[in-house]
Amino acid sequence: SSGINAEYGAPAGPAGTGKTESVKDMGRCLGKFVVVFNCSDQMDFRGLGRIYKGLAQSGCWGCFDEFNRVELPVLSVAAQQIAIVLSCKKERKKECIFTEGDRGSRARAFGIF
Repeated sequence: SSGINAEYGAPAGPAGTGKTESVKDMGRCLGKFVVVFNCSDQMDFRGLGRIYKGLAQSGCWGCFDEFNRVELPVLSVAAQQIAIVLSCKKERKKECIFTEGDRGSRARAFGIF
């Protein structure tokens, strides 16, 4: 929960230690809807951008399982997209301007793990 209070953070550790289940359980305890995404090398930056935008607008939590499987060029763009969404959250902006130039409202509380 310290990562949530700091507005950043995600569980880390070896495979099979319950990181995803912990996020789902914490979300359930706090009344948050948690969407788990099983990442693969087939994911592209446009799809990830739409996911981040949807999470920011809906107030849900997104848990990205096996994020290390996403290809390096896609990770580079994804890092920029996450930075935009988290900076909007940190600055408490009511609206975000996403990477493709479209604007969207921002829910008060959302999470990316």
